[in-house]
Parts: sequence; C-alpha cells; structure tokens
Amino acid sequence: MSLLEQIKTSRDVKALSRDQLPDLAKELRSRIIEVVSKNGGHLASSLGAVELTLAIHYVFDLPQDTLIWDVGHQSYAHKLLTGRNELFDTLRQYKGISGFSKIKESPYDGFTVGHSSTSISAALGIRSAKGLIQDNSDVISVIGDGSLTAGIAYEGLNQTGDLKPGMIVILNDNDMSISANVGALSSYLSRTFSSKTLQNMRNQFGSFLKSFPKIGDDMYGLAKRWEDSFKTFVTPGMLFEAFNFDYFGPINGHNLDHLIDILTNIRHPDSPVLLHVTTQKGKGYGPAEKNPVYFHGVGCFAVETGKSDKKAKDKVPTYTEVFGDHMIRLAKKDERIVAVTAAMPEGTGLTRFAREFENRFFDVGIAEQHAVTFSAGLASRGLKPVVAIYSTFLQRAYDQILHDVCIDAHPVIFAIDRGGIVGEDGPTHHGLFDYAYLRSIPNMVVMAPSNENELARMLQTAVNHPGPIAMRYPRGKGEGVKIEENPSPIEIGKARMAKEGQDLLIIAIGRSVNDALEAARILEEENIRVSVMDARFVKPLDESLILERAGKIKRIITVEEHVLDGGFGSAVLELLFDRNLGQVQVKRIGIENCFVEHGSQAVLRRDYHIDTTAIVNEARALLGKEPDA
Repeated sequence: MSLLEQIKTSRDVKALSRDQLPDLAKELRSRIIEVVSKNGGHLASSLGAVELTLAIHYVFDLPQDTLIWDVGHQSYAHKLLTGRNELFDTLRQYKGISGFSKIKESPYDGFTVGHSSTSISAALGIRSAKGLIQDNSDVISVIGDGSLTAGIAYEGLNQTGDLKPGMIVILNDNDMSISANVGALSSYLSRTFSSKTLQNMRNQFGSFLKSFPKIGDDMYGLAKRWEDSFKTFVTPGMLFEAFNFDYFGPINGHNLDHLIDILTNIRHPDSPVLLHVTTQKGKGYGPAEKNPVYFHGVGCFAVETGKSDKKAKDKVPTYTEVFGDHMIRLAKKDERIVAVTAAMPEGTGLTRFAREFENRFFDVGIAEQHAVTFSAGLASRGLKPVVAIYSTFLQRAYDQILHDVCIDAHPVIFAIDRGGIVGEDGPTHHGLFDYAYLRSIPNMVVMAPSNENELARMLQTAVNHPGPIAMRYPRGKGEGVKIEENPSPIEIGKARMAKEGQDLLIIAIGRSVNDALEAARILEEENIRVSVMDARFVKPLDESLILERAGKIKRIITVEEHVLDGGFGSAVLELLFDRNLGQVQVKRIGIENCFVEHGSQAVLRRDYHIDTTAIVNEARALLGKEPDA
C-alpha cells in the first residue's frame, strides 16, 4: 500500500516521519498529474504547493486550526490529504469534487473560495470570531503573489495590522519573484528570527531598553531601526512590517525540513505573522515547469508529452479567438483603440494584440476594479478602451462600472468573456448574472452575439458607439459560420428574425439562439410553425419588432443562458406589461434562482433545462401538447 493510500485524515500525515514526507510528495504529484491529465484543471499551481501543503498538515492541527487557500486552485494536494483521494478521479466532474476549496465538501476546507485575494479578509474574520469565543486555535491564510495585486488583499492586511490578532499569512511566491534573496543566508535568518526563544529574548530586551529613565525609548527606537535596516538588507519584508506583520522569509518552499521548522516556530502567534515562501509552478513535472502559464488551467493532455490529447485541431475558432483577431484588425485602423485586461491576456485572447501593440496594451494584474476606472480615465481623454474580463470577475467591479463609467457615459467597451455556463470550474466561475446587473445601469448598452460573425459585427458596433457598451459571449468554439471580411456594425437595439412561423414566437439571446433554431426545426416536423427572433440586445430591446410580432403571435418563449431574475426574459416581460400586452402567454427559459454546480457545459445545460430539449418541451406545453418524457 502506498503512503497516500494510508492517508485518510490530516492526523495521518502527522503520524509519518519526516523522512517519509518526500516520498509522499512524489505520490501526491503523481496522483495530481494522473487525474488532471484526464479531467483538466489547475495543474501548475497545485504541483508547486505540494511541500507547503505537507508542511502545513504536518505542523498544524487541522481542521481545529483553520486553513484558507486563496482562490483555491492550488489545493489539490490538500484535498488528497483530507479523505478525498478515493474521490479524486471525480475532480471537476458533474456531481464530483470541486476544483476549489468548498466548505460543504469538507470540514478541512476553511472557506469557500474561487475568486482571487479574499483569503486575508476571510482569515481575519474567522480569527476575530474565534477570539470572541475564546478559541485559540490557529488561522492560516495561503495567498499567491499574483493575488497581492488586488486591493482587497491590502484592505485585509491593513485591518489585520490595526487589530493585531495572532494569525498567520503565508505568501506563496511562485511567479513575481518579489525578491532575489532566496539563498541560504535568508532562509537561515528567517528560521532563526522566527524561533520562540529569540522572539522572547527580543521582547524582553525591548522591555529592558525601555526601562531606562529618560533615554529608554530612544535606545529602543535605535535598536528597532537597526533591526529593521538589517532585515531590509537581507529580506524584502518591510512592506509587510509596515502593516504591523512580523515578516519571515523568503525561504525555499520545497525544502520540507525548513518549512516544518519555521511553521513550528510561528505557531500560536500573539500578533500577525507573514511567512514568505518561494515555490516553482509545475514543480516535478517537466512540461509544466517549462510552460507554467499553459498548465495553470489546462485541458486533458498526454502525461508523457504534456500535449493536448485532441486528435486534431478544431478548425472552428473559439469566440475568444475571434475577439482577439478582430481586436487586431480594428486596432490597425484606429489608433484610439487600446486593450485592458486583469491578469488574463491569454484567457481573453489578447496575447497577439499585446505583441503587436505593446504601447496600447495594459495588463493591470488581478485588479478588476482598477481596470474599469483606469479605462474610464483613458476614455475621458479620447481613447477607446476595450476591457476584456471574464463575466464572473467583472462582478467585482460593479460600482466602478456604475459610478466611474456610466454616470458620465464614457465610451468604455466591455468584452465580457465566459458569459453563461462555463463548465468544470463551477459556481464561482459561471457568468450567469451580467445581464441583470448591467441592464439596470443608465447609459449602458448590453448585447450578446449568437455566432462568431455577430461577435465581429458587435465589436465594430461597440467601437463606433459614443458611450459605454457591453458585449457578452460564451466560452468555447463558435458555430462555424463564415465571418465577413469587413464586418458591418449593427444598429443599436436592432433585433433580427432568424426564422418565420405563426404558431409560436421564440425570442432568444446569445448562444441560446442556436438552441432555439434547432428546437424550431424539431417542432417543424410536428407541424408546429415557429418564429425565432435573435434579440441581439438585452438593452435596449427592439421594442417595435417585439411588439409587432407579439401582437400577431400570442404564445412567446424567451430563452437565455442567465438567471431568470432580472435577466433578458424579465426585460421582455416588462416591455409587454408596460405596453398592455398582458394577454400574451409568455414562458421564460433560463436558470432558476440558484448557483449552478460544476460539470461539462452540455450536461449542465441539459440538467438545468436551458438546452434544445427544454425549449421543445416548453413549446409543446405552451401549445397544449404532451412533452417528451
């Protein structure tokens, strides 16, 4: 039996000898690579955190002590050590275990996460709650260097430094290389500075200096300045010292002995402690070490080569690729166009744009709020900023969209990728709320393409528009339609009839238009004649076309890949009610008021009843016919 097979709880890790831990680390990496190669997932970050994870479980008493992983995509080893090894093959699969930390999944998961930079704030809340009930167990937050680009991380650091609770923040530095001082001297000093004996001596000596009449405070201040100067010379920790954290590091995050020693030393702190460890993304798997960006979030691949196991490259481009290609085409014609992204140039399709227009590309880091207000500033001086952000992450910048962009109607273009069902990343990543929170904001235009040519046309439309405008498109490949060589803009608020019929009207938006057309084809075989309208715009609606057709066809179905509350269907209902067309029968198809779990896009659309079959069954029911079983 392997070591990993013997681990059922965190206590089993503590029962091992230190000599056994490197072998367990190898088994963890092998298991992670095995499953991610089949299921896809966040590989590089999880491989880089293996030794750190082992050391935390070896030193701390989990789950009595609370461990919070920032974002959570580096927590695969943690899952394997906490009773989920046998379930690990279901990682990110429908009804399987999540790719992130999740309170409902395990008592060892201290907080449900998925978005960046929340761990320090959550840890401070948990530490404060424990203090109120006299619970002295530890709270440990593990945050990556990239996550420190977000303002909420500094807000958490700031209040922690003000309250000065005994909690531990571990900075996992695996990319930014905050400091080059990662050698033996720095590691030795960090482990030495963190020892309980030295900490006690340091505090006692400080009290001794302060006891001298008149000159005590000055002597203490001089000694403290000398210590700070010395630590600044050998470590980069003064930033965190300024937040009233005791800083230790950086140390090698793959040296288990050093990690265990220093974590043992800093347990049960009386004030905030920040431990800076350096790790290598993709550690232990050659392809991931060489290309950590690709293996950050990867699909299925062959373990031997690290290459995708797809038989042939699909010739149909993704919506993201179409967006990236047309951004370059438009930027060549218009020097006012600039691109802004929040640490996602690859994911948003802007890597080529960044190479070709280096001075017109801005990656602001994980800072969506800043990205939006920064873009408003660009737009206020005549530029045409295109802000490419995933739908789920744009939620973080709602106030900036409303306050900094829309009040003055700055011409900021929002390219909202991953709209709708995203897939295996689950409830923290589905883009199911954007129609509702965007359409309520004055001056905002909201549109969604039904195919890749419509996307190209909408991008041209957005560039021509003099105010704020949002274009929302899904994850994955397009419909395989031909893209115009010079895509023409679309009149704002103008829908199109994709199919004519007189028995039923389906008004759909975005990729759901294609499901509606397929449903209409199926219903046609049953002698049910269906009209399909591609609404194109959530705001403004094509009022004249909708009212004209609703006046003739009294049965209407709206379809959207979005929550029903406040979404596209709600907008259509509001229009019909306000224009006294309440006699029309309307059925809305969309996501009920719930958070959608993780799973493949096709399975989720089926089980949440927003696919072709759902449309066909609702149409039959509306017409008084029997739905399919």
